Amino acid sequence: MTGFLGSSEEEGGEMVEERQAESMPEPPQEMEQSESDIGISSLMNKRAKLEEAIDYVGGLIANLKEKRTNLEKEIEEESVDIKNLKEKLMKVSDYIDEETQGIQHLTQKRNAVENEADEVGSLISSMREKLSGIDKIVEDEGKRITTFKESRDKSAGF
Repeated sequence: MTGFLGSSEEEGGEMVEERQAESMPEPPQEMEQSESDIGISSLMNKRAKLEEAIDYVGGLIANLKEKRTNLEKEIEEESVDIKNLKEKLMKVSDYIDEETQGIQHLTQKRNAVENEADEVGSLISSMREKLSGIDKIVEDEGKRITTFKESRDKSAGF
């Protein structure tokens, strides 16, 4: 424009205004409206695309939240299941401990009974020997008595 102004200064100030007005013709009302519509519609399109992108991201976030919630539920369910299994295992462990103690007690009791049986066996053996000894004494005494009787009968018959 400075070049235009420079050339119009030579011709006179009034013509500059006319030439400026001529060089920049006013666009018709319809043209101005359509240019502003194009700019606004471009902005509106950008805004619409941004809204779509935001909605898409919002959908992704909602999907991720749902997945996270489902994972939390699954983890909680697994945690409960594992705690239940742990409790069952603790009960099994307690049962094993009780059975082990019971078996030890039974082993001690069996050992005591075996020792008693050995003592009874020894007593029986000892008594058998004593009875055998008594039987021998009785037999010997019986023989003596028989011998004495026989000898008395023989002497009475003299």
